Amino acid sequence: MPNPYDLLYIYYLEGRLPPAATCGLTDFYGNWEEDDTTFLFFARPALAEVEALVASCDSVTLLDHYRMRYDEWQGEKIVARRIGGFLILPPWETGHARDEVHPTGEVQPSDGGSHSGTSAEDGHPQRLILDPGVVFGSGTHPTTRDCLAAIDLALADGRMQTALDLGTGTGLLALALAARGCRRVLAVDRNLLAAQTAQRNVVANRLKMQVLVTQGDADKFIDARADLVVSNIHYDVMRRLLSARGFRAKKRFVLSGLLRSEARVVRQTLERMGARLLETWEQDGVWSTFYGATD
Repeated sequence: MPNPYDLLYIYYLEGRLPPAATCGLTDFYGNWEEDDTTFLFFARPALAEVEALVASCDSVTLLDHYRMRYDEWQGEKIVARRIGGFLILPPWETGHARDEVHPTGEVQPSDGGSHSGTSAEDGHPQRLILDPGVVFGSGTHPTTRDCLAAIDLALADGRMQTALDLGTGTGLLALALAARGCRRVLAVDRNLLAAQTAQRNVVANRLKMQVLVTQGDADKFIDARADLVVSNIHYDVMRRLLSARGFRAKKRFVLSGLLRSEARVVRQTLERMGARLLETWEQDGVWSTFYGATD
């Protein structure tokens, strides 16, 4: 299948729309809400439609609108890539053969091969279908790469049977957890569009029996019972997670998305609570990732 995303037509609003306001919109990818702003994404020009929508909602104002190529919005071309022990494939590139990978991590075009689920055989990378849509999180950010490496370590001995993925985004880390053997994964994101995107990726990988996606605040779910918690999330949210009783009840943790100064504080907090760091990663002198144990 061809890449369904080409030009994006983006409408920037002040305020939030009522939940049902976007029902019935055509060629509509979704809306991203952040604080008191909203971005609407379309596959075609929709200014008149958006202006009518705004006029019907007293608390919303149209601030600006943009036309942007999909690759520009994502900050990179979304292609098949080998990342650690995973081959991450957008659905429009699932025809790649298993090991046709450039040294850069991109996969060479191929006429053969098909999606074969998420099981690894004979040392080949596990294939994960990932359609990020207009949500960020294709797997190339340094913190995501390090989280995938930490997940491999955490699940190597088969003892981590249940996991939380808090701040799931596109759902990539939840998919990796299930692919590596987690029997039950709860994936949570505060943003509705992210949760919807993650759910589509769960369905595309046929992992509905292992992964449950829900919308909500991460700190409302940290007390859920699980062996492992994975959180690549904003520092302000992570501080609340660390202070929760439910965090201390997890056997293992993967914490990422931390800038250098934030990582120092998180490390000190973990040490005070008696947690052990089993592995750490630092990328570009900026981003840190911690894998550790609370027992």
